[in-house]
Amino acid sequence: MIEIKRPQDLVRLRRLALAAQGLLQAQPYGRGLAGARKAINHLGYVQIDTISVVERAHHHVFHARVPNFRPDMTHQLLLDGDIFEYWTHAAAFIPIEDFRFSLPYKHAIQSGQTHWYKERDSKLMTELLARIRAEGPIRSRDVETNSGKRAGWWDWKPAKKALEQLYMEGELMVSNREGFQKSYDLTERVLPSHVNTHMPSLAEFAAHLLDQQLRCHGFVSLKGLTYLRRNNDLRKAVKALVEEKLARQDLEQVRVSSGEVFVLETGALERPIPRLNNRMLILSPFDNSVIQRDRLKVLFQYDYQIECYVPEAKRKYGYFCLPLLYRGEFIGRMDCKAHRKISHLEIKSLHIENHRFDQEPLIAAFAAAVAQFCHFQACSTVSLTQAHPKQLESPLQRALEALEDKQKFATDR
Repeated sequence: MIEIKRPQDLVRLRRLALAAQGLLQAQPYGRGLAGARKAINHLGYVQIDTISVVERAHHHVFHARVPNFRPDMTHQLLLDGDIFEYWTHAAAFIPIEDFRFSLPYKHAIQSGQTHWYKERDSKLMTELLARIRAEGPIRSRDVETNSGKRAGWWDWKPAKKALEQLYMEGELMVSNREGFQKSYDLTERVLPSHVNTHMPSLAEFAAHLLDQQLRCHGFVSLKGLTYLRRNNDLRKAVKALVEEKLARQDLEQVRVSSGEVFVLETGALERPIPRLNNRMLILSPFDNSVIQRDRLKVLFQYDYQIECYVPEAKRKYGYFCLPLLYRGEFIGRMDCKAHRKISHLEIKSLHIENHRFDQEPLIAAFAAAVAQFCHFQACSTVSLTQAHPKQLESPLQRALEALEDKQKFATDR
């Protein structure tokens, strides 16, 4: 057991985690569409979210890691058959090569071991499948009706539930998207022919999870390995595999000051890690690096939650605060909104919580990050309403004004 007690050891552990997440290098997976494809294959999933005060989370995760990424590239990956939609711990885009590892959950729903909807309308599901087989893909709005009657066709709510049930059971896949309007088609017509469709054994599933999590996180806890998966047999199989690999010394353990124990590949802490730079990253609340909040707090002493689910009067930081990563540490959060009709990014509040960094390079890094973020949001202007601590407000305002002047000059040219 390696004890992480010295500050420099914790710094190295943090850098290992961030490097595994692709957050230390400028383009760890390449650029554009090819870079996005490599990024999701490495990360294992990208969570889908509907909140749109800024560009949606599934695009934001790619943007943080892939230069020249555009939001339409996510849709292109889906159309090209590089990714598919399903459920991990939440709705997500998943690499198509991992399709077979979605089968155990689908089987559990099909067999009634777990429920998606408790009341399963088998008759309606059969009718929907027949229509899709005969007529091709349908959207939920294709079966909408303003009538409260079932005569002739279906009400929207039962039909929507039936479509989702068929999707969760694996009979249907999402073949296309128009915003958040999904098109459903038969799995046999959507799934590329080369994809492995054999049900994995528990041992295979456990090995897949361990390999994936070590790859994208660098080191993992037993709890993190099966994050939000409620399959006790899978948890036992993962634990047994970890214990076996520890006994063979393929893995070793580290313990941080809180007492939390993580496992990692033997010798991983001695491997070269990308150096830190002065780049600041504005991350999504659903970014893979922050979604496991307990891990985030233990490793980075960063206590984070999304306050859009908190009553307004009880919010401390704002509706949809975005984590700020700078020089290997989470230093604060930014609550903002993209006003798309006027191409304006409103930074409602900025909280800088780590004060050990020199002010001038930190502000320069923030301004550069905001410039990239504005471009990603298709915003040409930016404003800052308030900053904490208060003494940062004026220099931050000046930096953003200089940024606007620079952008305006580039546009005028």
